[in-house]
This record gives sequence, C-alpha cells and structure tokens, in this order.
Amino acid sequence: MSKNLDRLRDEHKDFDLNSLSDSFASDPFSAFQEWFDMACQSEQPEPNAMVHSTVDKHTMQPSSRVVYLKELRKQEFVFYTNYQSDKALEMEGNPNVSLLFFWPGLQRQIRVQGIVTKIDSKESDAYFESRPRSSQIGAWVSEQSRVLNSRRDLEQKSIEISKVFPEKVERPEFWGGYAVSPVKFEFWQGRPSRLHDRIVFERASDVWNSYRINP
Repeated sequence: MSKNLDRLRDEHKDFDLNSLSDSFASDPFSAFQEWFDMACQSEQPEPNAMVHSTVDKHTMQPSSRVVYLKELRKQEFVFYTNYQSDKALEMEGNPNVSLLFFWPGLQRQIRVQGIVTKIDSKESDAYFESRPRSSQIGAWVSEQSRVLNSRRDLEQKSIEISKVFPEKVERPEFWGGYAVSPVKFEFWQGRPSRLHDRIVFERASDVWNSYRINP
C-alpha cells in the first residue's frame, strides 16, 4: 500500500459543533431529524445513504451493503429493494437488522437497530411511480444477486423490457419497500483525543430510555 495505515488518523478537531450535553434529547427521532437536516444543509455527499446489515439465520453470517433512506415516517425508516435479493431473503428469515448513517464532514454517525417488515403494496406503487423511467425499467431487468452471464445480457434485457412497457411501467411484484422499526439508537459525535460522545436510546414498550456510554 502507498500509505502506512497506522498513520492515517483524524484527531476530530476541525469542526465547531458543540459536544453532546447530558440533556441531549428525549426523543431519538427528533434527534435523528435534526442531525439528518444538518447533513443535508451542509451538503454532505449522499446524506440518505445508509449501511444496511442483515444476518443469515442458517449460517449466522452478517452481510452489509449501502442502500438509500427514502422516507422517515411513523417512526420507521423506509427503503426499497428487490424482494428476491440476498438481503430480502435474509430479512425474511431474520427480521433483525441494523442501519448505519455516517457523515464524515460532520464527524457524526448514527447506528439504528430494529425489526424490518414489508410496507403496504400501495405505498410501494406510489413510490415506484415517482421514479425515473430508467429506474423503473432497471427494477424489471435486474434479477438482483443472481448470477449474470454477461453485461450484454443485462443490456439486451433492458431493451426488451422497454418494448414491453412503451408507456407506463408497472411495478413488478418482486420489488417494493421495507420499513425498519427501531428498538435502539446510538448517536456518535467525534471528539479530540478519542474522547467521543456516544448517546444511546433503547425502547422499552412505548418509552425511550437514554444513557451515555464510554467512547
């Protein structure tokens, strides 16, 4: 490697954000919205990108990938994907998932643990209709996570699907949304000397309990 990895270090000094006080927030969703809005306003790259992790119930092997938050509603995080993909099959067998938002320009991250369920098909229809035509076609073309013989096969299928839907593109039944209902949040703020701020919220019935943990 061209750089010594042990020398790559960020001292978390070049920012003017206040530390997280002991009275940080009583509602993790309000806190999330505040941080997310700041990430958008400060023009962080792809602020709605989140690392989505699942665990296979048979092998117990975790898998992670980046997906995009499309809505925060009813205290749920909503995203969309192919229902036949590897992550969908893993969620079907084990609905316990995690999400991770990381905004390096703000030296902040938020971890979310929760339970995932499919959203109503009408909601998936509405979102699918809002997508660009090219993305709608792509949903039909991709047999997500399956073996692909060649790039040419993918491009040829795209041409064929475009002919099938010369005007409106219907949502495929194998594509739609999921909602993650959180049971735990962790808000992390980078601090000098590795004395980072970490505030945790855990749900007990309908009550959120919060506490601070060591960096």
